[in-house]
Amino acid sequence: MERVGVERLLAQAGVDSRRLRHALALVSDGQWWTLADVVRQSATSRRTVESLVRELPLEHEGDRFRMRLVDTPGYQDLLAVAPPPEDPVAHLVPHYGHVLDRLTDLIAKAPRARHVLDHVSATPETVLRRALLLGARFWLPGARLLCVGDHDLTSLAVKLVHPETDVTVVDVDERILAYIDDQGLGVRTRWADLRLGLPPSAREHDLAVTDPPYTPEGTGLFVARALEGLKDDGRVLLAYGASERTPMLALKVQQELSQLNLVYEAVHPDFNRYFGAEAIGSSADLYILRPTTKTRPAVRTRLSRLTTAIYTQGPQSVESTAETSTASAALAALAGFEPDLLVGDWPKDLTPPRVKLSTWLAKPYAAAPSRVAVAVPPGLESALPRLLLATRASHVRVLLSGAVPPLPRPLSTVYDLRPADGVLDAVRLPQPTDEAASVLRRILDNGHAKLANTWREALIAVARSQGTTLTKNDARTLIRQTAPWSDDLTPLETPVHHLTALPPAITTTITALTTTL
Repeated sequence: MERVGVERLLAQAGVDSRRLRHALALVSDGQWWTLADVVRQSATSRRTVESLVRELPLEHEGDRFRMRLVDTPGYQDLLAVAPPPEDPVAHLVPHYGHVLDRLTDLIAKAPRARHVLDHVSATPETVLRRALLLGARFWLPGARLLCVGDHDLTSLAVKLVHPETDVTVVDVDERILAYIDDQGLGVRTRWADLRLGLPPSAREHDLAVTDPPYTPEGTGLFVARALEGLKDDGRVLLAYGASERTPMLALKVQQELSQLNLVYEAVHPDFNRYFGAEAIGSSADLYILRPTTKTRPAVRTRLSRLTTAIYTQGPQSVESTAETSTASAALAALAGFEPDLLVGDWPKDLTPPRVKLSTWLAKPYAAAPSRVAVAVPPGLESALPRLLLATRASHVRVLLSGAVPPLPRPLSTVYDLRPADGVLDAVRLPQPTDEAASVLRRILDNGHAKLANTWREALIAVARSQGTTLTKNDARTLIRQTAPWSDDLTPLETPVHHLTALPPAITTTITALTTTL
């Protein structure tokens, strides 16, 4: 009776029945399996595996199962007689057992997934194989790699396998950035919400890797930002997967890629495996994409129609009905406050000049407004410290959809922060007189400038006030010794853990002035 049901499923699957036959071979190999393990090993969606399991004579042990040995001979002619498509770097993996052990430990201890960011962890083997494939296909000594989001820790795998590669990570998750820095492998970290822009220091890379939200909007945005960070002859490695049951979703994503005028140099089926994402078989293909001469104009067009809804879950999911703000809430927030400038999405009938959030973060505003009102939509709260540092206005009022999130301590050097229900008033403080606080304030007052350059000039000014001379080279050396992470980034793209470490680092450089001079 059971075999009839299995034959029916295989017949319905037709030429795509290889996935089911592979799953059937696993279940009948005498080992105990969990449903998640069968899904991941066969790269077949959970629903499809469940439909097969229901038709089989199985024995159970807790949440594990296997086909009864007495029944396996009756299914041998239905099994796939060949393995899935060859892994292009499978022959290299056994030589990197020590790296795999290290990655297994790193991934186990990494910050937990945030479902509102569509996080699903790749397996340690997958992350290692990404690093191996990069080295097998491209020449990595001296190459610059950009990881556009890196919850999977691909950056660490690349540094462990190819330490001579220059690696930068941009991510919105502060926990991931701090964790990567803590490993001391020399990966550069930059904060970025890709809906608002790519950091200035994350440009001119040779290669980019991204495992984005698997919506058409999310994939299109992350790939466009990856291309924005590449040289003209670079490549993007994209992890993307869809269930064998939903080819239309894959088509919509590939249409997003086609609009970017990219060449598909390779697609490795089911290359990526995950702990979770069982709806897509806990797997994803790996695309190798090459830009053409028509790609850059297409990227600019794609980024001009940005949407903040790119995820599958949470307030910024593509199906979310949450509104940025209601007109009544916006008007209530502005009660008793007459802004010179509106930043973000405000009711159209308000008269002050306005600017997009992305433009506000990208470059200094041409005028010098004294009072600024900023509307932060749901899901973009992590951008709040940067939105405040992007101006020298004397008073900033922020409209939020919920409670005011925790803010980095150094902001208290710049603003008197007054949180209320859904509103934050930030009133600019007078310039401090203490030397260390003055240097910190000078850095944070220049949010769009390179942090190390502002720090250098501030140190030179402190030395001058002490009646001595500090050269630019000596100041630069002192800063690099104290804060090696500070080269080439602005306060707006600096991760919070580095901003928090900035005050004691500044004190160290000022204290060292006497010795240096």
